[in-house]
Amino acid sequence: MHAHFVLAHPEAQSFNAHLVRSGAAALEAEGWTVSTSDLYAMGFDPCERPEHYRDRADAARFDAQAEQRRASEAGTLPKAVSDELASMDRADLLVLQYPMWWHMPPAMMKGWFDRALAYGAAYTSRKRFENGRFVGKRAMLSVTVGTSRGTYEHDGRSGDIELMLWPVNFSLAYVGYEVLAPFVAYGVEGGLRYSDPATIEARLKGIVDEFRAALPRVGERAKIPFNRMAEWGEDGRIVPGAPAYSPFIRRKKRLELE
Repeated sequence: MHAHFVLAHPEAQSFNAHLVRSGAAALEAEGWTVSTSDLYAMGFDPCERPEHYRDRADAARFDAQAEQRRASEAGTLPKAVSDELASMDRADLLVLQYPMWWHMPPAMMKGWFDRALAYGAAYTSRKRFENGRFVGKRAMLSVTVGTSRGTYEHDGRSGDIELMLWPVNFSLAYVGYEVLAPFVAYGVEGGLRYSDPATIEARLKGIVDEFRAALPRVGERAKIPFNRMAEWGEDGRIVPGAPAYSPFIRRKKRLELE
């Protein structure tokens, strides 16, 4: 079994980087092989731009999808992109490791999605969901947040973490991955610390221990359900009788909040 970590944090000594190293060691101890893309250390460019394509489909106007499709078909995708696709192809498990910044992934991680999941190579209108490139592979988010679990519950002041992570998980499902329940590290206080050092260190150690125990057992981890292509009508809307798994895709336009 092989796992590939994608790390998006600018500090090599960050807790996010420590989780990757710890998780990789735990998997290797169980016989896995592991690779890592440390996006900041690699100098990965998160911005899709004309300069990435030497043989343009249209030199006068840059269309990201058109250029990605042309490069995919010609075998001329940028090396940074083709390398990431090769790493994902090799991996049985993909782990995306990042901190939640302003309730979203860092721009570096978003840019990884924009570029690495290139149109034509990673997906097309016919190559997605149950027909996606990465069918048969698992993916899992591992994210850190600053405050407690309670603040990220359905009624917490930071918002429902399951809803916040849904768009990222959906993107993984879109390209064929079986998406596992995320690993969320709560209370990872950064520069603005509000707990005493001993409490923080004990909490972080517990998180690392939990992460190390969880990764070798990903086969037992809960899966996040998503609708398949067969459950969409020609109008792009969910067909009658198909299950609705999330408030993001539902049958009632208005949700009853109370």
